[in-house]
Amino acid sequence: MVNYYYMCESNTDYDYGKVPSERSISEHISKGIINVDKPSGPTSHEIDSWVKHILNVGKTGHGGTLDPKVTGVLPMAINTATKSMELLLLSSKAYVCLMRLHEKIDEDKIYEIFDEFKGKVFQIPPVKSAVKRELRVRSIYENNIIEIDGQDILFDVTCEAGTYIRKYCHDMGEALGIGAHMAELRRIKAGPFIEDETLTTLQDITDAYYYWKNEDNEDELRRIIQPVEKVTDDMLKIYIKDSAVDAVCHGANLANSGIVKLDTNIRKNDVVAIMTLKDELVAAGKSLYFTDEIIEANTKIVVDIGKVFILPNTYPKMWK
Repeated sequence: MVNYYYMCESNTDYDYGKVPSERSISEHISKGIINVDKPSGPTSHEIDSWVKHILNVGKTGHGGTLDPKVTGVLPMAINTATKSMELLLLSSKAYVCLMRLHEKIDEDKIYEIFDEFKGKVFQIPPVKSAVKRELRVRSIYENNIIEIDGQDILFDVTCEAGTYIRKYCHDMGEALGIGAHMAELRRIKAGPFIEDETLTTLQDITDAYYYWKNEDNEDELRRIIQPVEKVTDDMLKIYIKDSAVDAVCHGANLANSGIVKLDTNIRKNDVVAIMTLKDELVAAGKSLYFTDEIIEANTKIVVDIGKVFILPNTYPKMWK
């Protein structure tokens, strides 16, 4: 349960902005994210291109690239929502993996090595990776062996963003002294996007678009496309006054005088979502203080704004 501290009372003017669920279907698409079930074979960028073509939109972008043979959760943002995918780069990921050992070994040793490979692990990204190959630390929050069948180990793992599961399997094999490799991998979670009723195939997207365009039925399209605000489900939030929205949209950092309520667990340097009182995502930025310091401070800048998601002049200008 999220706990908020209320700085003041404030009402919102419904002549400006819009509750996400009340957006027109065109707005819903252009500010939406699809929880795509990526099949094995195509690259993540190919999925981008196909979704863009199916929906006839100007721009698409995915959150967290999956290798061609890897399947599962691939959040796909549309048009103005594409900027939000950067926020997913900070989110934890979860996978189900089939690891193949190169030799048989006692099961007790397998369980022991899985216990050792929890917490902080050191990794050098694979040769075929998009990042610089240097030693880095990643956190394994949880790993669970589901089944052991000879040299095949089926397990799930929840980890920090940027963890390479292929390397994770290789390193466990090295630690066991027998070698191992990743045989199959499926992502089941990317931030707030999980394997649930929103997980959507390319055929589902094609059908939903057809129903809208040819049968004037937008229900299925609204079901499979989620508002951009979905990316904030796991984020710390600050809600601001209507009078502060346009200033932020024009590039101003957030002063505590513009805050209505905020999460009680904010720490210095945390990335926070800035929201309107209608639950619209305004911006994301880095908190310069802890919650208690924000509450107790006199008027001063408390969030360094990074990405802005609402166009200027959506709310009236109330600043000089």
